Amino acid sequence: MKIKSVLGALALAAVATGAQAQTVSMTVTNLTHGIYFTPLLISAHGSEFHLFEAGAMATPELQMMAEGGNISGLATAAGAMGAVNVENPAAGLLAAGASVDVDAFDTGSNGYLSITAMLLPTNDGFVGLDGWKIPTEAGTYTLLLNAYDAGTEANNELVVEGSGMPFVAGIPANPGANGGNGGTGVTADEVNQRIHIHRGNVGDTDPNGGASDLDARIHRWLNPVARVVVTVQ
Repeated sequence: MKIKSVLGALALAAVATGAQAQTVSMTVTNLTHGIYFTPLLISAHGSEFHLFEAGAMATPELQMMAEGGNISGLATAAGAMGAVNVENPAAGLLAAGASVDVDAFDTGSNGYLSITAMLLPTNDGFVGLDGWKIPTEAGTYTLLLNAYDAGTEANNELVVEGSGMPFVAGIPANPGANGGNGGTGVTADEVNQRIHIHRGNVGDTDPNGGASDLDARIHRWLNPVARVVVTVQ
């Protein structure tokens, strides 16, 4: 009876902490019409950690990623909490309609999965998955991911060289080179400064002026913006 009691307690503890070794692989697909994903950060972590949380203020590390596509701060923060990270599996940008396969990796004792990447061209938009509990049952699971606004920068929709640094207003790049220039700016204010669902680019159809440097026919979107097919082994 003692042996059974001890084993039962250990099993309950493992369930409570999510401490089961699992191997996962996945395919990430960009579902948008004309938006690029910057280098992806995929993180398997514990329940106490978040890369981001909707409704919360963005951390400096999230701001770095959302405004400039720099995932190093988030990766370091996750690693310090014992996370297992996969960084930049597409070896650069993931274009609209493209997919990237992520090879199987061991999550260790981490029972939750999060994903982030900046959306270009946006001011501080990003695709995100926050703390999805990895199923204990082997199988294939399909997730649809929304676009979020970090709330750290006004969505002026102006492409400005060197603006990928925090607190420097502007979109750092338009990888498709399919927008305009000379815009006056869509807005200079961000009413909701917490992480929230992105309202999408406004854009316009004036290549040499207007309010935005983005093309409304190319750079607008509706959620979801990504599909992730996760295989748990």
